[in-house]
Amino acid sequence: MEKVQTSATEQKLTRREMHTISVFVANKPGVLVRIALVFARRGFNVDSLVVSPALDGHYSRMTITALGDRETLIQIIKQVGKLVDVIRVTEHIEQAVVEKEFALIKVAADAAKRAEVMLLVDHFKAQTVDFTEDSLIIQVTGNTEKLDSFISLLEKYGIIEIVRTGKVLMARGKEKT
Repeated sequence: MEKVQTSATEQKLTRREMHTISVFVANKPGVLVRIALVFARRGFNVDSLVVSPALDGHYSRMTITALGDRETLIQIIKQVGKLVDVIRVTEHIEQAVVEKEFALIKVAADAAKRAEVMLLVDHFKAQTVDFTEDSLIIQVTGNTEKLDSFISLLEKYGIIEIVRTGKVLMARGKEKT
C-alpha cells in the first residue's frame, strides 16, 4: 500500500481551525436563520453563537465561533456581508480584542471533597452561586482556554451539568467590533 504525501499548501487548505466572527445586523426576524443557512450550505458547523441587542435596540451583534478551513470561511464572510440586514461582518484574526466566556458548572461535592473544589474555585477566580449538601454550582468567566482547563480539573469530582455561553468579544480601542 502506497502512502500519499501532501504538500504544505494542501495541508493548509484542509486544516480546520476555530474562527470567531462578529456580525452586526438589523434586529429583525429571520436574520439569524439566513446567516445560519450560509454557514450550513458551506459545511461549517456553528460551534457557538451569542446574540444580543446593540446599544439602541435597532441592531444586534452576533458572535459566531465555527470550526473549518480558512478559504471556505472567507467565502462565508463575503456571502453573509451581502445579506440585506447585515451591516458589518468581521473575522477577528489579528485584531486586538477582549474575549470572554461564561459558564455555570454543577459539581458533585460532598463534605469530603468540598474543600478541594473550593481551592480550585479560588484559584480560577470563580464563584459559588449555589451550595447544597452534595453539590455546588460554580460560575466562572474567562477565555476559552481558562474555562476548558477549569472544567478539566473539575471532572475528577463529578460534573453533573454545564451551561456555557460561548465566546463574546469586543475590539480594543476605538475600532468597532
